[in-house]
Amino acid sequence: MNAAPVVFSAVPAPLSADAMTVVFRRFDRAAMACAAIVCLVEVWRASVARVSRTDLARTAVGVVAGLLAVWGGAFLSPRIEALHRGGAVRGFGDAGVELEAVHHRAEGAAKAEVVLLAIYLALLAGAGARRIGPRRPAPDAAPS
Repeated sequence: MNAAPVVFSAVPAPLSADAMTVVFRRFDRAAMACAAIVCLVEVWRASVARVSRTDLARTAVGVVAGLLAVWGGAFLSPRIEALHRGGAVRGFGDAGVELEAVHHRAEGAAKAEVVLLAIYLALLAGAGARRIGPRRPAPDAAPS
């Protein structure tokens, strides 16, 4: 569910833009924190278990999704906020054209993050069958 259309239709401008800016800035902080956690978990996993090609693919997907979260949270959202605070309205004047372009990039980044994170979860679920930690002897092996 996307709250933005509801907020923009129910709350008058510029309050609607102000409200969504607060929501997205908080979301950005959460997304960047999650990206950092994913990176730390992947480093930990690599330190305690053999790394497979699937692990490398999953890590790469997680890192790209994390970089998109950082790009959105550290660059795109602050620019959108600054344009809103400066009175820009999407599609009107130079600032509005820039706002539309930055907003479009932010939407694209968010959509790409969703796809990448779905892939990441699928790869993570596939890795769940592999035990993390020291290997145990096969059940049919004789104890030593």
